[in-house]
Parts: sequence; structure tokens; C-alpha cells
Amino acid sequence: MEIDRSERINFLEKIRLWWKFEGRYYHSDFIKGVKNIWRWLPVIWKDRDWDQAYIYTIIKTKLEFQANYIHECGNHVGAERDAERMRLVAKLIERQEQDYYSTEYMDYCETKFNFEEIDPEHEIYNDHPGERFYEMTSEEITENFDDYFKKYPRQYKRVLSGELNLFNKSSEEIEKRIIAMEIAHDNQDRCKKLIFNIMNDHIERWWN
Repeated sequence: MEIDRSERINFLEKIRLWWKFEGRYYHSDFIKGVKNIWRWLPVIWKDRDWDQAYIYTIIKTKLEFQANYIHECGNHVGAERDAERMRLVAKLIERQEQDYYSTEYMDYCETKFNFEEIDPEHEIYNDHPGERFYEMTSEEITENFDDYFKKYPRQYKRVLSGELNLFNKSSEEIEKRIIAMEIAHDNQDRCKKLIFNIMNDHIERWWN
């Protein structure tokens, strides 16, 4: 079947447009694709589908890559500030992955951990005769929670007022360690919210 002249012109025009906007860049796009595979390989190799930590890792890695690009090549107004925000979110994600804030209070105390054998009369031995079981106990040796509270005065007041009460404590159970744990868990939750709040407010500007 012979192709008429108009169809041939249309076909040639498509080729011309493809070459103008895509074809002549194909070799560079291919090279960039190979480089992308190489730099993402360590992340993708370790990626799994069963935990939110892997989602955080992918987002953090992308933000770090793009922050570097915007910092070096950004030509829009506020490019440097955008790169700083991306790096801030990446840093917050790292602290979210590490449970940085939820364990920070432990830097303000010294605790001794012991493993003690469970009472032989405990019901756990009913199904495991002849075995020995242990439980971990902790003993606070020293603490400096007052300095921790000074670091987070607003959260400290919220705990004392009862606004923060994750552990369902009664007024008689307001001890320093519990207050510190309340603050720590609230700080970790605020870290998570801040990550997505910053992205929600600024992500549409993160292009060059």
C-alpha cells in the first residue's frame, strides 16, 4: 500500500520534532540514566517493602541529591534557601529514622540495667518446665532532667498541665523520668509532622 505525500510529510515532521526535542539528547540522557542507576544502587539494593524506614530513606536520598543540584545549578530566586530547606528535611528524616528525640532524654540520666531470674512460681513456667527465664530491670543511678526540661520549657509546661499524657499517668505519678519520656515522645512526633509540613509548604518550589 503506497503512502500518500501528506502522510510522508507528517511522518518526516514527527521525526524532525523528535530529533529537535528528544533525539539529539538521547546519548546524554542515556549517560545520565546509567549514572542514576549507579548512585541509587546502594539505596535500592537495601530497599524492602515492610517498613516505613525504607520510605524515609528514599525520600531523604532524593532530597539530598536535589539539594546538591539546586545549590550548584539553581538559577531561580531563592535557590540557595530551597536547598537549605531540602537539607533540613533530610536531616529531620535522619533523626526520625534514628528515634533521636524519643531517646534524647536518656542523655540526661545514668541507668543501670540488670537481668534477674523470674520467680519459679510464675505461670510462664507452666508451659516451659525445666527452663529458666529472665526479665530486665532498670535502676536510675543519676539524673539531670532539670537541664532537659529547661531545653524544652513549652513541652514541660504541657506535661505538668496534663495536656501531654501519653502514658496515662495520674497526678501522683508525676516523676521526672515520666515527664522526660512524655517530652521525648512529643518531640519525636513533632519532628515527623515538621518533615511533612515543610514539604507541604515548599515542595512545589523545588525545581529548577
